[in-house]
Parts: sequence; structure tokens; C-alpha cells
Amino acid sequence: MRIGILSDIHDNIWALADALTRLQGCEALLVLGDLCAPFTITAIAEGFAGPVHVVWGNNDGDKLLITRNADRADNVTLHGDIATLQIGGRSILITHYAEVARPIAAAGMHDLVCFGHSHRRSIEQVGRTVLLNPGEVMGRFGVHSVGVYDTSTGQAEILEF
Repeated sequence: MRIGILSDIHDNIWALADALTRLQGCEALLVLGDLCAPFTITAIAEGFAGPVHVVWGNNDGDKLLITRNADRADNVTLHGDIATLQIGGRSILITHYAEVARPIAAAGMHDLVCFGHSHRRSIEQVGRTVLLNPGEVMGRFGVHSVGVYDTSTGQAEILEF
């Protein structure tokens, strides 16, 4: 099973459309915060057919309206600031912050730990855990990127666009 991972959209719905195109073929989507405006969650829900799991970032403005828009979508689950998921036989933790993700990855309790916030893409192997920052959809640093994790191989990759 392939899982798409994205973060730090910051209302760039044009780049989001490209990101969702890149993630076609993924069966689930993890969103690591900084959607910003409520229309972004609607674009994600309509642009991705599978289940979508979302955690809050530090730049998610109107959380009430984001929540209402997510509630209208059958495929979106909002989890708050952190979530532990079981997907494709793998234990996955998602959050927006490296300060939360790094010590959890070091504990070795999950197969994959994902975070965003820095807008800097990275993949590290921390013991048995893959620690992934997919970078940014926004393009603040000139490169848009998303992550993909394969539950059958336990391998992650970053796709730039």
C-alpha cells in the first residue's frame, strides 16, 4: 500500500492540485498541518479519493470552519495535534513538529513518524523507524514536494515538482 504525505500547503491550492496529481495511486493521505484557510481541506477532500488523516499545524486559521468543511467530507478525519494510525499493517505517527517527532521516532515504537513545519524535506532512518518530513507544498523555498511511504517495503521517498 502506498501512502501520500504532504505538509505546509499555506493556501497554495494550485500547487496542492499538482501535489494531489503526483499522489495518484496512493491509497491514503497524511496531511501534516498548515492548511491555513478552510477551502484547503475541501480541495484535499475533493481531490483525493481515499482516506485523509489531518493534524493541525501552527498556521491553521479558522479551525471551526476547517472542521465543518472536513465534517462534510466522507474521507477526512481531523486528529488534533498528533495521531497514531495503523495503516497497511504499519504503525504511523503524524504531527506538525520535529520537536515532537524526533524523540518519538527514537523510541522505536512506530514504523513511520512524519512531521512538517520546517518546510525542509528529509528522510532519516532512526533505528527501526523512518522519520520523514515531506517538505512543503507551498513552494516557499522554490521546490514543492510530497512524500510517499510504501507499507509493503517500509521505504519512503520524496517527490519534487
